[in-house]
Amino acid sequence: MSAPLTDIQPILDRYPNASRDALIPLLQDVQEVQGFISKETVVSIGKHLNLPASKIYGVATFYNQFRFQPLGRYHVQICRGTACHVKGSATIFETLKRELGIEAGETARDGQFSLEVVACLGACGLAPLICVNGKFHGNVTGDSVRKILRAYRKEAKKEATNE
Repeated sequence: MSAPLTDIQPILDRYPNASRDALIPLLQDVQEVQGFISKETVVSIGKHLNLPASKIYGVATFYNQFRFQPLGRYHVQICRGTACHVKGSATIFETLKRELGIEAGETARDGQFSLEVVACLGACGLAPLICVNGKFHGNVTGDSVRKILRAYRKEAKKEATNE
């Protein structure tokens, strides 16, 4: 499942006569609009900046802010900050990977879930913590994570039958 691609020409037009130094801002702007960096986008940016796709991928893969897949309907973030780490977020992370069947940075084939590891979500008093589409779930355990995911799956199923 992939998100519909937005025409990036208006973004490219904001960078007339751009050179290599515009690459990161261009990638950021495209990702903000499309939600990720597609292969087609890499090719278009390469043509615009007169850079090979390999150079663009080299830069984009160096920075973990760039995604190459659309986010899932439910974007799950696992906090790995110090407080969360001390309180067992590594175990929670393993539970998430097992339950979702994906690794960090991936989106499930059905497009329902994506998983991201973040350095800190800024809610250390709730450690360990996950965030789903901006909603914080604190003091999570393996069991509570499974219940949270079940609730989101149930919500998705309900929405699908109402469409």
